[in-house]
Amino acid sequence: MYSPERAKQMVWLSGLLPYEQATEVFERIGHRYVPAASIWRQTQVYGERLKAHVQHRREVSRMEHTVLPPAGLDHRQRKGISMDGGMVHLREEGWKEFKVGAVFDVEQRLERDPVTAEVVEQAHGVNVAYTAVVGSVDEFAPALWTLAVNHDVPRAANSSVVADGAEWIWKLVPQYFPDTVQVVDWFHACEHLGDAATALYPDNTSGAEHWFKQRRNDLFKGDVHKITLWLDHEGLGDHSRYFHRHKRRMQYQEFREEGYPIGSGTVESGIKQFKSRLTGPGMRWSRPGADRMLTIRNAILDRNFDDLWQAAA
Repeated sequence: MYSPERAKQMVWLSGLLPYEQATEVFERIGHRYVPAASIWRQTQVYGERLKAHVQHRREVSRMEHTVLPPAGLDHRQRKGISMDGGMVHLREEGWKEFKVGAVFDVEQRLERDPVTAEVVEQAHGVNVAYTAVVGSVDEFAPALWTLAVNHDVPRAANSSVVADGAEWIWKLVPQYFPDTVQVVDWFHACEHLGDAATALYPDNTSGAEHWFKQRRNDLFKGDVHKITLWLDHEGLGDHSRYFHRHKRRMQYQEFREEGYPIGSGTVESGIKQFKSRLTGPGMRWSRPGADRMLTIRNAILDRNFDDLWQAAA
């Protein structure tokens, strides 16, 4: 029987490393042999307790239960939100998407603009916090809302959502964050532009590169019609549709000048950090096991594992 403190160490370490590696750490650093099976069992028991507490918080914080102060009391700290998905291998289900949300403070830093080469103020996300859910958008939305409320996003006078072009994201945003500025990630937009260039010039690499560079400048300026007119004229509706759908979310120069981030690196970084624990070689999870590990990993990434452990005790 392990003490609560020892169990806490085991569960925390399991959120950093696979169980077998956690055993090696205990033996080398702690000079005590702790079987991987024991670490696994403690992770299941206490992971379920932590998950239940997080789920309770989400129920209490649901949108219909949230009372916001009048708009005149909004705070001036600019906030950012980002969403994306990664894949995890579930036993008997195969590869399934886990959805990740990030909220963060936005601060300005002087940097060289990759498009204009000028040194300008660019928005960056700091104090990033995450949430992650294996499941549908309806299961993910309350988790994201709870995270946003906990970090005072709904009361921000200025906020933005930056994400790729996934349809589920842009259906969710108007429902939960109707007043926020919507931005399609600049790098994803450029990838789509590159695909369109290749479709236009399938046998002419230099022609595709020349068209891409010209239209990338148009894209940054928000002149999306110069892209769609060309693609529509050439019968490439499959490529132009993306730009038609998101043209209001592609005013990059304007967004940059107004201090909003145009890249979704915060959430992409989060996905990589979740995947580093859940998608190692040969890893397959039960759905409940993946839920528990996402909860533990999330608390570690947000540096609030000790607070969550105490609250769930």
